[in-house]
Amino acid sequence: MLLLLTLLLFTGTVRAEQRILSLLSDVAMFAEDRKLCDHFRGEEPYDAERRAFLEEKMLKLCTGTDQKLAELKIKYAHNPEVMSVLNQYKVNIEPHSRQ
Repeated sequence: MLLLLTLLLFTGTVRAEQRILSLLSDVAMFAEDRKLCDHFRGEEPYDAERRAFLEEKMLKLCTGTDQKLAELKIKYAHNPEVMSVLNQYKVNIEPHSRQ
């Protein structure tokens, strides 16, 4: 009986850790993607070649971040710690969303 109880407690702890890691991984992955996107969004397009380069990078790196941010805000709406991180990001940053 003690062995069964120990296994149940350990399994519960492992599940809790996995849940926390999952929470951190999706938010961390978004943050990393958005950091790259924001880097190129902040660059100066000082000539036509540079503008084309930046537009290509932003298309590749920023596409989908508006949607992902919205999804994460829904998923973690009841988690103030995660929301405080997510609320630091601007919304509607993709070129199509500003039209």
